[in-house]
Amino acid sequence: MKCFFKGILLLFISVVIIGTIPLQGQKYVNEFLNIGVGARAQGMSGSMVANTADGTSAYWNPAGLAGVQSPFQINAMHAQWFGGIANYDFVSLTKKFNDVKNGVGSISFIRFGIDNIPNTLNLVAEDGSVDYNRVTFFSDASYAGLISYAQTIGSSGKFSLGGNLKIIHRSTGKFAKSWGFGTDLGLRYQGNHWIYGVNIRDITTTYNSWTFNFTDDEKLVLALNDNEIPVQSSEITLPRILSGAAYKNNYKKIGYLIEGNLVFSTDGRKSALISGKNFAIEPSLGIELDYVKRVFLRFGVNNIQKVKSITDPENTDIELLPTVGLGLKLGRLHVDYALSNIGSVSGVLVSHIFSARLDFYPKPKQP
Repeated sequence: MKCFFKGILLLFISVVIIGTIPLQGQKYVNEFLNIGVGARAQGMSGSMVANTADGTSAYWNPAGLAGVQSPFQINAMHAQWFGGIANYDFVSLTKKFNDVKNGVGSISFIRFGIDNIPNTLNLVAEDGSVDYNRVTFFSDASYAGLISYAQTIGSSGKFSLGGNLKIIHRSTGKFAKSWGFGTDLGLRYQGNHWIYGVNIRDITTTYNSWTFNFTDDEKLVLALNDNEIPVQSSEITLPRILSGAAYKNNYKKIGYLIEGNLVFSTDGRKSALISGKNFAIEPSLGIELDYVKRVFLRFGVNNIQKVKSITDPENTDIELLPTVGLGLKLGRLHVDYALSNIGSVSGVLVSHIFSARLDFYPKPKQP
């Protein structure tokens, strides 16, 4: 346990040092990878870094994959954001390779996209007439593939270490495309009641390279409307540290789990609850209650941020986003639902998230 806390302290000091250096990165790069996967996690406001132990661990903390009990597992999620304008999907395949060290690998796929966007660049014909038949449609989509592996370390079996290789592809119709690559590293400690976890995302930074493709006619339309025509660009995602501590116990048939998370980023997001020139700290809290491990009720709060006061622009107010969720375990099938709203500062919950988990076990041998 002392080694674990020393590791966490060293990790924290390292990021503080990084936060004092003016790194050349951009804010809000690959933001679709900061939304969070799984309705269980969304119901707890993303407070999953410590207690995660299923296929969604590839996202929250790859070290949590070592907690998967079944030989093979499938996780899937679908969510609609912004009143159904954007679709957010996740699927993962998880397999145990080593029973002694709980060696578990997974392949995960994430897509966040806005579809059926009208392209009006060719709306006006060469003779100046408006022809709606010339309007086409395209999608703006972001994709991520995660190749993950984790296993327990040490003789106690309480520590686990895991990592991700991330492949990122983003596209805006035929106009713009980018590819990016990155890595994550996670560590987790599983005690009897207390669980601790830390996940360093983009530990080596993640680099996205963009290319653009416009026809001569499209370039002319853009230039006539004073639009800058890009040729090539790149983006760099700076490291983020997700840390969490969870406590779980039960009273007769009622179980409870409480987890608090702190997200430490080095891009200096000014709206974060605690922020500086090159760093920001964003907290979240999640609670899960269960009845005989079959029915689950979840609550959480996140997106705690500083916003300009409407009545006095010189001052700031603190706003937050609550979430709620439900879960049901039906044998090998887990079904979860959450009610949330990404990016909301009004507290209105209008986004519905559904996810499912299916565990596969070998058939018992016949005597």
